[in-house]
Amino acid sequence: MGAFVDAALGFPAVVFSFALLVVIAYWLFAAVTGLVGDAVGADGDMAAAGRGAGGFTVLPAALGLGGVPVMVVLSLVVAVAWFTALAAGVAVGAAGPPVWLDWPARTAGLVLALAAGWYATWLLARPLRRLGGTGRPVGRRDFVGRTCVVRTSGVTPAYGQAEVTAADGSSATVQVRADAGNGLAAGSRALIFAYDAEGEFFRVAPADGVPGASGSFG
Repeated sequence: MGAFVDAALGFPAVVFSFALLVVIAYWLFAAVTGLVGDAVGADGDMAAAGRGAGGFTVLPAALGLGGVPVMVVLSLVVAVAWFTALAAGVAVGAAGPPVWLDWPARTAGLVLALAAGWYATWLLARPLRRLGGTGRPVGRRDFVGRTCVVRTSGVTPAYGQAEVTAADGSSATVQVRADAGNGLAAGSRALIFAYDAEGEFFRVAPADGVPGASGSFG
């Protein structure tokens, strides 16, 4: 047991040991409370539209790991990287290289661990997307044409938020704007008819009486 602890706290495994404890704690918390992070799209749209997650979701997408819940991605990367780093550290220790070669060898093990973590997660990303029922990631423009529920006291040309549900059942709170005098208030249903990429908000209009409006909240 002592040898295992020494290896886990030695370089390069120690780089991932704390992260692994955080991941384990997260999933234990999720198992007890039932709270699990939302899936994000390959372009980070879902999180950026609803939660402003920024680079935290863009980075996995840039690495080809989009369309899978962020915590699943992080958990897989950390778990595989930790195991690889642990094995690399044990192998270097057993080989007993000269002191001048020990640190470069362990650093190479760290690089190998990161590569292994990414590659294993990349291989699993596609089946995980299918398992989650996301044939492709949900993007901001997927909300256009759907109805939403206003969550602020009103919607003006400069301010407003609403909750919208995508076709796959995932939901997000998004920024919305409407013409003055629209009559929209908290709890009102609105139709999303356009997305403003520059302002990063959706244009909406009252949904009542609009034929064929989809995504109703009932």
